[in-house]
Amino acid sequence: MPLIVVGSFAVLINNIPWPAYQSFMKTIFGESWTSFWGNLWTGSFAIMSLLVAFTIAYNLARYYNSNGLAAGVLSFGSLLMLYAGSAKDWALPFAFLGAQGLFVAIFVALVSTEIFVHLLANKRLVIRMPESVPPAVAKSFAALIPAALTLVVFSLFKIFLVAINVPDIHNTIFTIIQQPLMGLADSLGAALIIVFLVHLLWFFGLHGGNIILPVTSAIFLPLMTANVDAFKAGLPIPNVITSGFFDSFVYMGGAGATISLLIAIFIVGKRKENRSIAKLGIGPGIFNINEPVLFGIPMVLNPVYVIPFVLTPMVITIISWFSIVTGLVPRTISVPTWTIPPVLNGLLATGSWRGAVLNIVSIAVGVAIYLPFVLISENYQAKAEKEVKNTMSM
Repeated sequence: MPLIVVGSFAVLINNIPWPAYQSFMKTIFGESWTSFWGNLWTGSFAIMSLLVAFTIAYNLARYYNSNGLAAGVLSFGSLLMLYAGSAKDWALPFAFLGAQGLFVAIFVALVSTEIFVHLLANKRLVIRMPESVPPAVAKSFAALIPAALTLVVFSLFKIFLVAINVPDIHNTIFTIIQQPLMGLADSLGAALIIVFLVHLLWFFGLHGGNIILPVTSAIFLPLMTANVDAFKAGLPIPNVITSGFFDSFVYMGGAGATISLLIAIFIVGKRKENRSIAKLGIGPGIFNINEPVLFGIPMVLNPVYVIPFVLTPMVITIISWFSIVTGLVPRTISVPTWTIPPVLNGLLATGSWRGAVLNIVSIAVGVAIYLPFVLISENYQAKAEKEVKNTMSM
């Protein structure tokens, strides 16, 4: 995420559409002043697949309490095997080092790590060193055979692909699967399905955003990258629904757009415990961290709040989509980190004050949806409290 944010800002700074700004930068730094920020983009967005291959493998292995560094390196090496290098000097195809190669990168990271971790858990495949050997050296020897076998699997897989006349798996996957999915993904229906699934999972206490992240990243990050590339080239921005769209216009305050719920509680909430939770939650909520609200109110498994919790982000998605499609708000051209507060997030994502206004309107709509449910919830709490007191007094 830090590299993606840096890359986004680099593109934004390079392409601020003010003639006076562009002239000023050329006067101070010369005609090639954009190369500095272009280099930052090259070291972030342009190598996204390589970063994902290492980091997913590293964290998955750590989750299994295994050797994360070895898993990350193996994933990286396995991915490099699958690239179709140029015939002249075997140069890697730059297009598939970025977002267009995410499908293959995620697949390789998950599969290579699962193979490596399970092989490493087999004691018969682990080379044991004497206790006098330094731990770092001992870990290297322990991972030697599992690592070699993992690489062998991907080497055989590469040979199999060539044998069935698929020398370039990246191009094949992108043409057959990823590109059509990206076309379907840039639609209101796809956005509503994603938003619904995320919040349905959250209702049952599961982190919806994290669970479907591999799917959404592989589909919506390339759409975001296409917008960035078009913006850099001075071309029309092609996509409405991108990864930046969700972070900037839907998940304001976190899942359920709960920044609106907190405001609604401050407006009509009477119960001390609810207002106390709102006071505790507003600080992190401004930065889109809402676990105190999700488990404090709670929103999880709460039959009263399930309707506004799911409905609010879906309504906001429709409003945001309509605003962008009609040209009222520019399309997203950068990916501010998800902890950027609403309003500022909309401004940075679109490079326009209209993105900030859209955030304000959406928050107001969310407050209007949550208000009656805050009253219903408090009435239900008061009734339940009264019944408990009556039961205890009998």
